[in-house]
Amino acid sequence: MSVWDDLDLLLDSPSSQTVTSNTRGTVKDKANFKVEADVSAIRKAIEGVGTTEKTLIEVLTQRSNAQRQLIAQAYEKATGRKLVADLEGDTHGDFEDVLVALVTPPAVYDCQEVIKAIKGAGTTETTLTEIFASRSNRQIKALSEAYLAETGKAMIQDLQSEVAGDYGKALLILAEGKREESTNVDTAKAKADAKAMYNAGEKKWGTDEGKFIDILCHRSIPQLRQTLVEYKTISKKTLQESIEGEMSGDLEELLVAVVKCVKSVPLYLAERLFKSMKGAGTTESILTRIIVSRSEIDLLDIRAEYKKLFGGSLYSQLESEVSGSYGNVLKNLCGQD
Repeated sequence: MSVWDDLDLLLDSPSSQTVTSNTRGTVKDKANFKVEADVSAIRKAIEGVGTTEKTLIEVLTQRSNAQRQLIAQAYEKATGRKLVADLEGDTHGDFEDVLVALVTPPAVYDCQEVIKAIKGAGTTETTLTEIFASRSNRQIKALSEAYLAETGKAMIQDLQSEVAGDYGKALLILAEGKREESTNVDTAKAKADAKAMYNAGEKKWGTDEGKFIDILCHRSIPQLRQTLVEYKTISKKTLQESIEGEMSGDLEELLVAVVKCVKSVPLYLAERLFKSMKGAGTTESILTRIIVSRSEIDLLDIRAEYKKLFGGSLYSQLESEVSGSYGNVLKNLCGQD
C-alpha cells in the first residue's frame, strides 16, 4: 500500500497551505543579530584573496531571510555594490545558486524560479507544477506581485502564452491564487463533488478532465480532504489512483501533485527531494529550491516525512549526494535530527 492511500488521519492533520505561522522551519531569526558584524565578515570573505566560503556559509545559513535582507541593504550601503552581484562574481555553480537564493526574498525567489521555468527553449512544467500545487494563496499573490515588479508583465499573461490544453487550464486557475479559503466543510458538497468526479472518470468511457480541474483547483483544502474520503467510499479507489489511471502527461502530474498537497505538502516535497537524488545524478536545482524555500516554513515536517517514507534521514542522504561548499549549505539548512 502506498503512503498516499492512507486517508484515516487526513481530516485532522494540519496543512502547510492554511497555516499562517511558520513555526516548522529549521531556520529562525538569529538572537543577538548584529548586522554590522555580519557585513564586515562577509566583506572580508569576499574582498580578501580567494573567497572564504566557510564564512559565507556560516553567516548566511544561520540568519533568517528577513535578517539576510538587512545584511544585503547594509552591505550595499557600505560598499556601493549589491551583495547578490558580489556573490555571483565570487562564487559559481550550485554554490552560487544556493547563496543567491538565500539572499533573495522568498516571493522574489519563487518568481525567479517561475521565470526560469518559462524562459528559454521549452517550458519546465515540473517546476511550475511543484510551485503552483504547493504554495498557498498568499504565497501565490506575493509571487505574482514580485513577477510584475521584476518583469513589468502580468504573470498570468506570460503563463498563458507558455502553457496549453487542460494542463494550461488547470495551472492558470492555480496561478490566480484564488482557491477557496473557508475552513468550514460541507459534507454534502464533498459527496456531490466526489460523485461528479467519479462519473466524469471511472464511470464513463473517456474522461471529462474539466470536472476534475474545476473541483481540484477551486475548493478549499479542508473541503478537498473531505472529498478525498468521500471519493474512496464511492469508488473503492483513491482519487489519486483514479487520476493516474484516467489521465496522462503534464495534466496527470499536476492533478496528482494537487491531491498530494491537499493531503500533505511536506510529504509531497519529501518525495520530490528523494526523487531528485535517486538514480544517476542529482537534480541540484530541485534540492536548492525546496530546501531554501521551505527552510522557514515546514522543513522540520519535510524531514520527518522523509524519514518515515525512506527510512534514513534527509541529512544523511544529503551527505552522500552533495559535497563541497554547496553540500555544506544544504546540510546547514536541513540540520540533523
